[in-house]
Amino acid sequence: MAKTRPSRRGHVQPPRPEPSSTGRQPDAVPDPAHHGLPVHEVVLLLETDAARGLGQEEVAHRRAQFGANELPRSRGGGIARKLGRQFNNPLVYVLLAAAAVTVVLGAFLDAGVILAVVLVNTLIGFVQEVRAEAALDALHSLVRTHATVMRGGERRQVPSEDLVPGDLVLLEAGDKVPADLRLVRLSALRADESALTGESDPVPKDEVVLPPVTPVADRRNMLYSGTLVTAGTGAGVVVAIGGETELGEIHRLMGTVRPVATPLTVKLARFSSTLTIAILALAAVAFLAGLAHGEQPGQMFTAAVALAVGAIPEGLPAAVTVTLAIGVRRMARRRAVVRRLPVVETLGSTTVICSDKTGTFTENQMTVRALWTPSGTYDVTGSGYGPEGRIAPSAAQHTGGRQHVADSAEHPADGDAALQWSLLGGAACNDATVRREGQGWHVRGDPTEAAMLVAAGKGGMDVSGFLAANPRKQELPFTSERQFMATLHLSTLPHGAGVVFVKGAAERVLDLCGTEMDRYGANRPLHRQAALNAAHALADSGLRVLATAMMRLPPDSRPLSAIQLRGRMTLTGLQAMHDPPREAAAAAVAACRRAGVAVKMITGDHVRTAVTVAAAVGLAADHDSGTALTGAELDVIAPDQFADAVERATVFARVSPEQKLRLIGALQSRGHVAAMTGDGVNDAPALRQANVGISMGRTGTEVAKEASDIILTDDDFATIEAAVEEGRNVFDNLTKFIVWTLPTNMAEGLVILVAILLGATLPILPTQILWINMTTAVALGLMLAFEPKEPGLMSRPPRPPDRPLLTWALTVRILLVSALLVAGAWWLFEHELADGASLAQARTSAVNLFVAVEVSYLFSCRSLTRPAWRIRPFSNRWLLVGVAVQAAGQLALTYAPLMNGLFHTAPISGEAWLRILGLALLASVAVAVDKRLRRRGF
Repeated sequence: MAKTRPSRRGHVQPPRPEPSSTGRQPDAVPDPAHHGLPVHEVVLLLETDAARGLGQEEVAHRRAQFGANELPRSRGGGIARKLGRQFNNPLVYVLLAAAAVTVVLGAFLDAGVILAVVLVNTLIGFVQEVRAEAALDALHSLVRTHATVMRGGERRQVPSEDLVPGDLVLLEAGDKVPADLRLVRLSALRADESALTGESDPVPKDEVVLPPVTPVADRRNMLYSGTLVTAGTGAGVVVAIGGETELGEIHRLMGTVRPVATPLTVKLARFSSTLTIAILALAAVAFLAGLAHGEQPGQMFTAAVALAVGAIPEGLPAAVTVTLAIGVRRMARRRAVVRRLPVVETLGSTTVICSDKTGTFTENQMTVRALWTPSGTYDVTGSGYGPEGRIAPSAAQHTGGRQHVADSAEHPADGDAALQWSLLGGAACNDATVRREGQGWHVRGDPTEAAMLVAAGKGGMDVSGFLAANPRKQELPFTSERQFMATLHLSTLPHGAGVVFVKGAAERVLDLCGTEMDRYGANRPLHRQAALNAAHALADSGLRVLATAMMRLPPDSRPLSAIQLRGRMTLTGLQAMHDPPREAAAAAVAACRRAGVAVKMITGDHVRTAVTVAAAVGLAADHDSGTALTGAELDVIAPDQFADAVERATVFARVSPEQKLRLIGALQSRGHVAAMTGDGVNDAPALRQANVGISMGRTGTEVAKEASDIILTDDDFATIEAAVEEGRNVFDNLTKFIVWTLPTNMAEGLVILVAILLGATLPILPTQILWINMTTAVALGLMLAFEPKEPGLMSRPPRPPDRPLLTWALTVRILLVSALLVAGAWWLFEHELADGASLAQARTSAVNLFVAVEVSYLFSCRSLTRPAWRIRPFSNRWLLVGVAVQAAGQLALTYAPLMNGLFHTAPISGEAWLRILGLALLASVAVAVDKRLRRRGF
């Protein structure tokens, strides 16, 4: 018999025909769609046995042929290569140049500080790269488990990596699926595939043959690696292992996606490149101009170095790091943990947020919201799996044309026997458990069944007492064909009677019923249409509806069967539930819209459910109008129309991992800065592709967390809106620092350039420039990082992604302050010399003027649009502390003998201080006038 062969690695294809006598190879055989083949054909294709599995010898042969059942390892280079990549940045070049010139000037301490900044930034980049690669490694943990297999007719436990195509795997509730399997037999099997497909509910499985084009989320006869069996038992044949599984396909997608550079990173890189070129050009002009005036080359080199040192903003990297770190701390207080520093600012430029539905817009906790019985309708309060809440009669209870208001009671079920039996039946015909763990409630089993358990508790039902007195003796498990579950409970009393409970789809349960229960517990003829009308009305409001029924049995009843139930059941009611929207979600969506940020929902769930939740949180979407699209519809959109369709739509349902990548890419192609949220393995590639990847801390998989930039510890969409606000504040504060520091750096360089061009004495020495730059950056500039948010921060639109770091209005302001500093320093320097001051005193006055103007300009930079006197002085106490520290430093520089010797300064007179303060005040007035004239240019 011909042997099976791998397609690429580990995915079995039919045997390839032998080469012809001509030596020509036959055409390649495409990968088989195992879900589209009958079980016997799959077994034949894989040359295995659906009952005994593979023999041990064949397992060894296939292991050698296909390899281990594990995902391929990524190769990102060694530590040295990763570290080396961090130096490939224009900002780092500027810093290294600053270190070099300070060494030339003998300022070794300053050089050490600058090199320390380079080292810190290098380590941060290194850690970011290592964490990004860890996203791929985290996928491996999903498949490291043990599997139960049949080999040679014997049941065995083997490591999952030892599985080979053709292995027969046995599964039961709680098992993690170790490979992609085609089911060959099962009993009431359900699987949680939310991490792979986004489907929020456990998926019932069967063996039916499906069309080959069936999407992954709808392949009911398959189980996929990394998913979880939640109920039932089954057996499946391994059809794909390792990199050929659906999980492996996501691994491949993640390997092809590279993190998108943040707007801040791009803008700082451009800014640093421009700054480097400008500084080198000015230094070259100064050097050549000095030579043209007959100066010595050595002196001109020193002067050119002084110009370069003055123009380089040494404090910029530290300011960026500190401002981002403060933003990280503020966001952590608001339950958003940042993994990549630059992403803090990127959130501020976000133009569109693509969010998952389950757990982000909703609470990810199924909750019964409404109850219907043949005698009344009821509302259920509370949300989630906690016991808080109660059942209360609806304001007007419609029962198919009959109205009735239930008696008031602590528990309305006390006045409606049908409600009692409906709640009890939903909880007894149930395999879920709800337990309190720490501060929350943990569910094991189907979330829908857990919701019915909680509803029974709210109705005062003693479920555990009933089950103790009437234990379950038999059950008919839920199947996709049957669409209901039934349980038989027999009394522990001698000759005690039994009771059968049924719950399931309303139409199927009604098919079993011949009567309905009234509020007194008596049976009456079934009003089928009234029940159907109630079920449809509840479903139209976006709720999932299950019907409940019961039947009393005599002690000597026969074994339970579906035929036995038909026409003999008594309808007790309907239970309608949903995953409730988070209370803050609608307000957060509205806040994002006011801020000019579009919000879109991307989910693997059904389109009807997605549209209902979207409407509840304020997202207008309609399937008929094209504002809600399914994955199948996305596949048939023409490429040239795809981006327009994505821009127009608000809800995307039943989408695959590849489609999520396309959606994010389409939005980015339209110039959007896209934030993406997700919690499953299927979200990981898109999280990495997005400008900002946001994962869920509570329900998110490790893969999603590793692929993301930000982790929400509360899984709440409102936290994203808060993070956007913090991101905008971070960018504001960074801009304030740059607008504040550049005039000084530019003026220092220009003062030296003017002196060289005029052949005059330097008003400020290189060591004095270093003093100004290093002390003011720390004591004054960094304090802007602590500035609180300005009013109206979330009322303005996002910054256009292509907008430069400095607008024209801010550039004009920088030039204005630079010109004032250059003119003021030269005037003061010449005035002091003319007034009889020594050269050291004149230079000391010029240094103090620079610092005084920086202090006055600092208060102005607390807002780029509002005048300084409109800002509360004590809203940033750190700034006042910094000014005090800088003032003390300037007094020490001016009057301390040790500082006089180190920095070539000398004590100055009181009149000189008055002139310094007067010039600083003049600069503040000039900036205030500029703010008023250019208010709209920011």
